Amino acid sequence: MWQQLHNPLETSFTLTQPVTLVDSLSVKWQAPSNIALVKYWGKHGMQLPANPSISLTLNECKTITSVNVIRGKHGFTVSYGGEEKPEFAPKIEAYFKRIAPYCPWIEQYHFTIDTHNTFPHSSGIASSASSMAALSACMMELESLLTGSEVNMQKASFLARLGSGSACRSLEGKAVVWGTHEGTAGSNDLTGVDQTAILHAVFQDYQDTILLVDKGVKTVSSTVGHGLMDGHAFAKARFSQAHSNLTNLKDALAAGDLETFIKITESEALTLHAMMMTSHPYFILMKPHTLSIIEEIWAFRKETGVPVCFTLDAGANVHMLYPQEYVEQVESLIVNKLVQYCENSHYICDSVGNGAHKC
Repeated sequence: MWQQLHNPLETSFTLTQPVTLVDSLSVKWQAPSNIALVKYWGKHGMQLPANPSISLTLNECKTITSVNVIRGKHGFTVSYGGEEKPEFAPKIEAYFKRIAPYCPWIEQYHFTIDTHNTFPHSSGIASSASSMAALSACMMELESLLTGSEVNMQKASFLARLGSGSACRSLEGKAVVWGTHEGTAGSNDLTGVDQTAILHAVFQDYQDTILLVDKGVKTVSSTVGHGLMDGHAFAKARFSQAHSNLTNLKDALAAGDLETFIKITESEALTLHAMMMTSHPYFILMKPHTLSIIEEIWAFRKETGVPVCFTLDAGANVHMLYPQEYVEQVESLIVNKLVQYCENSHYICDSVGNGAHKC
């Protein structure tokens, strides 16, 4: 059933400790979104990446999830901010089926899940990443309570990936690599690997201001977009490019090389959307205001020398990345030039965070 059934790392996530079932338990965790610098686009097998990626973990854009379990027939209800959301059920059902071989105790419980975000979901801020990371952290705390063991955050990353690939990058660390990469020790396709130790001081408190160009649901989901990389004319070259970009970007993150960081980060963002525009069928998730913001950022950087750059996820919204020392200058740019391009003048000021934690 599982493509990597004999992978030693995957085997290590099979539950071997004895489980002591109890009548009920309640847990609550929050997990942040993350913004990829080198993008993952395309997958194979069971949520495995076609190329490695690296992301910065956010701090304020997060999902808070509570899970209550009662011993009895397996099932679940899911709500968002207290309002039942049956449209979320298929994704949760698929998640439970995928994690059952690794968490067999779930078959003995009914789950009541309530979740909410601090940012708009389904609009290109990786809400599936934060939500599945938070849910997986809850699952691992439940497992720790039933087995008397420590919360296994590596297994939480593994489970999160089964719900949403990039979710594995939202559990631990300020910078996280996911996917096998020759230059990253311990990297693998199954879990995220913390890279905080390589970060130069300038990146430890890096800022990410998210300009919300469009808060609506994307016209093409990331799942569909990933699938369109199968047979894509430029897929092979793109996957090779991601490996070399990751090597060079890691060097820049370690050296505090802002010029190289900007060059690779912006190129990766545009390459991601180029892959969408050259898929069959092709599609565009950027909006006219997305392009206007990009041009304003370029003009501002050229005029002032402030090392602010942009990246994009799979959506229209623009992430502005810059060192903490330039907060005032960038805020002035936003207020005077960029806020006009944001839906309802809405933007989110965020910065690098550390990952999931218990509420």
